[in-house]
Parts: sequence; C-alpha cells; structure tokens
Amino acid sequence: MKLEIILASKSEVRKQILKDNNISCNVIPSNIDENVIKEHLLKHKETPETISKNLAELKANKISGKNPNRIVLGADSVIDLDGELISKPSTREEALFILNKLNGKKHQLISSVCISKNGVMIWNFTDTSCLTMKKLNLDEIKSYLLRIKDKDLFAYGVYQIEADGRSLFSNIEGDENSIMGLPVKQIKKYLENL
Repeated sequence: MKLEIILASKSEVRKQILKDNNISCNVIPSNIDENVIKEHLLKHKETPETISKNLAELKANKISGKNPNRIVLGADSVIDLDGELISKPSTREEALFILNKLNGKKHQLISSVCISKNGVMIWNFTDTSCLTMKKLNLDEIKSYLLRIKDKDLFAYGVYQIEADGRSLFSNIEGDENSIMGLPVKQIKKYLENL
C-alpha cells in the first residue's frame, strides 16, 4: 500500500500497528483536551461509545483541517464498566483505584477510529472487546503497577495487553489490535478501497 496517511495520535502502539500492517504514516498529534470534551459529553449523558467516537472524530478533523487533501486517522479508546466511563489515570493512586474497580469484573473496551479529509469525517468504525479481570488481591495489583513505567501508564491506561497487562485477565474476547487501540483490519479494508 503506497498511500501515506497522517496519524493524529502520539501513541507509539498505534504507530507500530500501522507499520506492522504496511501502512505508512506521519504522526501529527491532535493535542485536544480530552478531559474537557469528556466532561461536556458526560453532562449530556452520552454513552462511553459515543464519547469514544466523538473524540476520534475531533482528533482526525482537527488535523485534517490543517492538512488539505491528506487522509488523517484519529483514534480513541475508552473503558465501559456497566455504562460508566473509565478514563486513563493521571496519578498512580488513580491507577490503583481503577484496577480495584475493574477487579474481578467484566468490562468493555471500546476502540473508535475516524478517517477525515479536509476537516470532514469520511469514514469511521467502532469495535468493542470484552475483558474479564481476574480477582486479584491488593498486593498483586500493586505489584503489577510497580512494573509499569509512568510514561506507559499515563499514555496507554491501566493495562497494556501487549505487555504485562495480559496477566490481569481471565478472559479476553476481541481483536487484539483493537484492544491495543486500533482496529487495523477494518482500516486496511477501507484504505484499500480508496
């Protein structure tokens, strides 16, 4: 595939997934304030899925509006625990709180992608995976968190399925690339038809 896209994300994992699938990309992070947008959407009682879709679209549209005639990919992933949105932690204490909340429970990981051109969405896709976390004691959770570097914890969330995070789960249902933040099969299919 010779098409080169812009990835509106600084996620190294997403960049690597594209590379592994022979999709060439330049990275231009959107740097939108996700927390402000999430708060606004939550006030309007939007679902975690809608929030994920909106964030992916905003990221893609922002960068594509500044890069005429270029194909821009925006992406976002959120955790849905029984309808409650769980965001990335901003402190280690928050990470511990989140893992305790997910402990022994099944939740959904929603990964949304949006492709925009000239500031307008031209395609989007959302994939949902179901993950069941093992019932762990507090020491096991703390031990897990000690193994994660700050930059990974705050960039990718409380678990990295591609690394030690897999050990947290008793059951994982879904596409591994989607769980890591990018449903690449569907993206490839769309780009090949462009």
